[in-house]
This record gives sequence, structure tokens and C-alpha cells, in this order.
Amino acid sequence: MNCIFIYNPVSGRGKIHKKLNFIKKSLAEKYDEVTVYATQYSGDMKRMAREAVGKYDAIIFSGGDGSFNEVVQGIADLDNLPELGYIPSGTVNDIAHTLQIPRNVKKALQVIKTGKNEMLDCMKVNDHYAMYVVAAGAFTSATYNTPQDDKNNIGKIAYYVEGIKHNLDFDFFKIDCKSEKKKVHGMLVMFINSRYVSGFKVNEHSSLQDGKIEATVIQEEPKVGFFKKFFSLLTMAFLFLFGRKRAKTESLLHLEGSSFDVDVPEDVVWNFDGEKGCNGRIHVEVVPKKINMLVPQNLKNI
Repeated sequence: MNCIFIYNPVSGRGKIHKKLNFIKKSLAEKYDEVTVYATQYSGDMKRMAREAVGKYDAIIFSGGDGSFNEVVQGIADLDNLPELGYIPSGTVNDIAHTLQIPRNVKKALQVIKTGKNEMLDCMKVNDHYAMYVVAAGAFTSATYNTPQDDKNNIGKIAYYVEGIKHNLDFDFFKIDCKSEKKKVHGMLVMFINSRYVSGFKVNEHSSLQDGKIEATVIQEEPKVGFFKKFFSLLTMAFLFLFGRKRAKTESLLHLEGSSFDVDVPEDVVWNFDGEKGCNGRIHVEVVPKKINMLVPQNLKNI
């Protein structure tokens, strides 16, 4: 068996680059041939992952949730996909938390060497893909607008600082969920396929193998005043702190399904796994058991 190890050299303060020899030696204990590639620009991981399909038995990669998204974007429309191994090195690492893959490099490598293969769902959004969350509205731009230096220096606090600086004057926008015949105004809409979002266990009972997406909308009447907006902000905090199952208020709309058609204004930008996605109307659907992932042997209820 052969593998390629693709890593983001700036993610996680460059710790992966410093441990490169150890990682390569460890991977050689499982794979007969190990190729190493350091990404050079945004989108490079997507390109390399796509080119690796059909050439390698495994794609091992390191980075944050954005890097995970790049790999999924690169391979999800192809067939006969290789197994994926993940060494988390990002700021939040939501998908790693969901799959219980340790951030510690040695322990993550142990999962790659001794873990089990599980086929995981991903999401298709128009002609693009996402692994665990598709969101639009308040604070969602913070994950892709926060400077890398800030993330390296102060970790996920940098996201909160960015959100406070640029997202407090949030607006409510029209959301037409055609598949559910729901028309509301909202400040945040999320389609979730994992347990963690932004470091919080928002979707505790989610599964990456059930063929379903859980959707949540923080809704309100249009042209609301300051106090209504403040209440909606508290609702959002309640949602993230206590999870969507416990957060049951009139402002929260919870939906479940395998696909959704959603119409929003063209200037509304969607966030795919923490990265900037498309604008406006989307069709989001589950792609069942598409991603062949190495996970811990003792992982249950994926």
C-alpha cells in the first residue's frame, strides 16, 4: 500500500512541519511508500487530493477544518476513493472532535495505523461539497475572515474577536425553505452533519452515517429593534452552549431531512466547514457513506 501525506505548513503554528520526519517514519510502519507534499496556496490541498485519487491507497492530511473541506471538495465527486487519515492541526478542529481523533500528533498517527475504516456521509451544496456544516448569517464570516496570524497567536478566541468587531450589527434576511414549505426571516441558518460546530457540541445526537441533515434557523420578524436583536443574540448563545436538542424557544426552528432547497437573497454568503462558499439559493443534500475515513477502533455511534 502507498500513501500521500498532504499538510498545510502554516496551520497550527507550523507544528506539523517540525515533526515531519517523525510523521513520515510513523506512516512507513503501515504504508510501503510515503510521499510528502506541503501545500503552497489556498486550494492546493484540494488539487493534490483530487490528483491522488487512483494513484494512492490512502490520503493522509493535516490542517484544520478548512483543510478537511478542501480534501472533500477535491474528491467527493469521484469514485473508488482511497482511505483518508487525518492529523488535526487547526484552530478548532470540529470534525476531529466529532470523530474523536486526537490533536496530539502521535495519537492521531496511532489512529491512522490501527484504526478502523468507516464510510461517512458528506453534503453536496449545489455543485460543491461540505463535510459537517453549511451556514449563513450572523458571525459565519468570522471563520474565513480571521487572519491566520491571529489564529496562531490566540487560537479560537481570534474568531470571537473577529465576530464582535464585524458582526454585531447583524441583519435578518428572508429564508425560504421550499422543501419544508417554511418562509421566515432569520439571522442564522445552519445545516449540520456532525456533533461540533465552532468548538461547541451543538448537535449532540448527530450521526455521520444516518443519511440525514439537522437544520436550525434562528428566526424573527423583519425590521426588529435593538432589544429583539439582543434577544436573538442570546438565543444563539443558548443554542451553542446547550445544543439544539435542549434549545427549544419560539425563535428556533429545527428541521431534519436528507435534502433541502433554500432560497435566500443573493448577497447572503454561505459558509462551508468554516470556509467561504457560494451566495444565494442552494440545494443541499446528503451524499450517504461517501468518505472512507480512518477512525479510532473504539469509536461508537458515529
